[in-house]
Amino acid sequence: MAKQYRRIVVKVGTSTLTHPSGRTNIREMEHLVRVLSDIMNRGIQVALVTSGAIGVGVGKLGLPARPKDTPGKQACATVGQCELMYMYDKMFNEYSHKVGQLLITKEDVEDSQRRGNLVACFDRLFEMGVLPIINENDAVAVEEIVYGDNDSLSAIVARLIHADLLIILSDIDGLYDADPRTHPEARRIPRVTEITDELRRACTGAGSELGTGGMETKLRAAEIAGRDGIPTIVMNGTPPENIYQALEGADIGTIFERMGSNA
Repeated sequence: MAKQYRRIVVKVGTSTLTHPSGRTNIREMEHLVRVLSDIMNRGIQVALVTSGAIGVGVGKLGLPARPKDTPGKQACATVGQCELMYMYDKMFNEYSHKVGQLLITKEDVEDSQRRGNLVACFDRLFEMGVLPIINENDAVAVEEIVYGDNDSLSAIVARLIHADLLIILSDIDGLYDADPRTHPEARRIPRVTEITDELRRACTGAGSELGTGGMETKLRAAEIAGRDGIPTIVMNGTPPENIYQALEGADIGTIFERMGSNA
């Protein structure tokens, strides 16, 4: 029997939002917005953590590749974030849902007063029926462009808002016992109850050319969320209807169960 969720966090990555060229994947973005709007119509509160600002900026500026220098990434992020929010606002409005943008830095979470302000803002947005759309503030949080990732950010958001579930949308079907791109015999791991050193070693490797996240960052996100007993599902974001199956308890992706305070 499917659980009735009250509040969930969905994280979508650059590989889902953009084509390999860096240009926005409009069809996938519209598809995701429609599914999330339908989920909200059920009465479930949704927070969306979105990557893609730098990748979309690369496409918008017509650059041949993602810049390797930090100022170049910052510049792409400022352009791409405008484009992303414009599109999200337009698409969600078609389904009569309002969105609000939150650009978060590490200091916003670590400083107790700023964290309290942030939580209060989230609470009021949900009261107003607004879908919060969250990203790192890449234009000023230089350290996070270099070291951070939105997988971990999504887990931090899940803890801040006391979510019931974190869903991380990826371009693969979940966690495997080997890299499925190089090992065709690799098997999907449907459920993880303990994060071991062996599992950490298996989750190595970078993400896509335009993104920064790999399975290693998703494992770290599951650990962060698990500290507050929040389960995490890592799954393929294509098609977005997979989210329905996850909410209904189907065997899809990899679910990291509640692991308690020692996770």
